[in-house]
Amino acid sequence: MPGQVALPEQKGASRSPARLEPFNAAPADAVEQTLLSCLRSPRWARRLSEHRPYPDLGALLAAADEAAYDLTAADLAEALAGESLTVLPEGAYSAAHTALRAAHAAYESRFGHVFVICLDDFAPDEALDQVLAGIRSRLGNDPEEERVLAAEELRRLARGRIARLVHIFEGPDDPGAPGAARPESADSGRPDSPYVPV
Repeated sequence: MPGQVALPEQKGASRSPARLEPFNAAPADAVEQTLLSCLRSPRWARRLSEHRPYPDLGALLAAADEAAYDLTAADLAEALAGESLTVLPEGAYSAAHTALRAAHAAYESRFGHVFVICLDDFAPDEALDQVLAGIRSRLGNDPEEERVLAAEELRRLARGRIARLVHIFEGPDDPGAPGAARPESADSGRPDSPYVPV
């Protein structure tokens, strides 16, 4: 999957410690602030910061997954509250804006938080359709089922954002490296994120 890293057969794994050196060596408060741009849970960010150093990106992503799986209901609510709506791209027709606003309002009214979805497998021109379809299909969920789905989407969001942050540290000289950045979604508010909280 684009934006995700296979742990055992990752090419270039021997260079990973150098890529993570700035992350591993940075002051804890700076790392936590950076991680909060990936997932707005202070407990999650603190846990990842405290477990440094990470030998490679795979280890960091595995730790991020584990910490995300351990989010309490309060942590999840806090992380969801930190997600924001994504503005549709320039030129999107007004009916799309209306449909998205209505779908989001219905979702937020039912579940009390914004809708989050990972769009990593979809082209940018498919994003709106996928978001609308996702909201419509998930509106029928009971609150506990939706809490589990939202937590999984947040975990995937955090994973992709971390991979792109590591790419920022490694520099633009290796665009084919694992975690290489993709173009940023419109107004995503996250580093080079192809993921859209809506």
